Amino acid sequence: MNVPVEIFPQLSKGGRFPNAFFGRVPGLDVATEREVALARLNDWHREMREKVGFAGMPFITAQQVHGNGVAVVDAESCSRVAGVDALVTGTPNVCLGIYVADCGAVYAVDPVANCIGLAHSGRKGTELRIVPEMLRKMGEAFGSHPANVTVCLGPCIRPPLYEVDFAAEIVMQCREAGVGEVMDSGICTGSNPGRYYSYRMEKGKTGRLLALLAMKG
Repeated sequence: MNVPVEIFPQLSKGGRFPNAFFGRVPGLDVATEREVALARLNDWHREMREKVGFAGMPFITAQQVHGNGVAVVDAESCSRVAGVDALVTGTPNVCLGIYVADCGAVYAVDPVANCIGLAHSGRKGTELRIVPEMLRKMGEAFGSHPANVTVCLGPCIRPPLYEVDFAAEIVMQCREAGVGEVMDSGICTGSNPGRYYSYRMEKGKTGRLLALLAMKG
């Protein structure tokens, strides 16, 4: 089955930081509640992780509560970290995962301090400044400096299909924090129902897109 996958080459830094963004699984019925949809997507996502370079890596996700909590994780962390919306690690070969369906998946890599972060930032999370908090945690835990960080914002919903341009706010927050390189995919999830799930356009009954990020040892 041809499942859409985005890779962000500038984020990869010559292959040191594998990344991916998985789109809609064609033909799979996910017009249901979030946890049921995730269960139906689980086998597909596991197979796809193995195909695009994350095979054998511990897979760690966040509970995603639309807050600004950030967890530092490693290979021994639990597979789903409670109460947070962002994960950071300095451990090689750990696959971070964030699920979205209109909210933004925000990737961050620091090739100098050798650490990465991945955040879930929608309207609420952006208001709570989850991405600056993730950058702060990378600095606190690993000595990362924003000037050495590359940030990428994946596909998310945007005006005119959504009344708040939180994507622009995320980019502005990153620049205000002094991030060295900020990239925005510019893609609207609501505008392409054949490729992406959209919570807004599908009235809450839909699947989840999966953002992945790791750091090679």
